[in-house]
Amino acid sequence: MKVFLIGLPGCGKSTLGREVALQLKRSFVDLDDEIVKGEGQSVGQIFGRLGEAQFRNIEKKYLKKWCDHTGDIVMATGGGTPCFLDNMGLINASGLSIFLDATVSEIATRMMNTELAKRPLFAGQDVSTIAGRILEMRMARIHFYSQAKITLSGDHLNAQSITEEILALES
Repeated sequence: MKVFLIGLPGCGKSTLGREVALQLKRSFVDLDDEIVKGEGQSVGQIFGRLGEAQFRNIEKKYLKKWCDHTGDIVMATGGGTPCFLDNMGLINASGLSIFLDATVSEIATRMMNTELAKRPLFAGQDVSTIAGRILEMRMARIHFYSQAKITLSGDHLNAQSITEEILALES
């Protein structure tokens, strides 16, 4: 089964996804990393050069490629992936979607502890500005995220509990 982790930037999709994939003995795919490898540019560079609409078309191409892939995978999508071009419908038709719903304050704190330069939407901002931006994103995106087959909420989500949820559904 394909597993797609969705949620806001900084909610733990990539970090937890790698651990879940290890526990399930499946390949881990980070959609943003796939785009960077395939396009030879960072997500920020693609956004800056081509604009968001073209980036979303590129993102859809790589998402579809992995949705059509025959093997079982665990994928960390980009935070905006489910919100464009009926990607949420494609995700749900292709496998199990899990919304990792961490609180805004937890995400803002995590962001401050990461390399913000790698997150073009948050570079150079302080924790309160980031929290405000995350809250705006959450309000704009929750309609899409809430279409996930499973929602896991809280600031202390871990790979073991996510793996157990997946295994329970597969059996």
